[in-house]
Amino acid sequence: MSGLAVLIPIAVAMGLLALTAFFWALRSGQYEDLDGASERIFEDDERASRHGPSKREG
Repeated sequence: MSGLAVLIPIAVAMGLLALTAFFWALRSGQYEDLDGASERIFEDDERASRHGPSKREG
């Protein structure tokens, strides 16, 4: 029972920390352009073609 007295406040503190991190990301604009990242994968990257194949391709 005494283990719960330690673990419950730790779990609540971690939950509050995660909630604080989420609100910080929300205010700093991390979720502004959700469609841009998913559409950017389909665009040709001119910089990669100038420098040859990337390390993952070759």
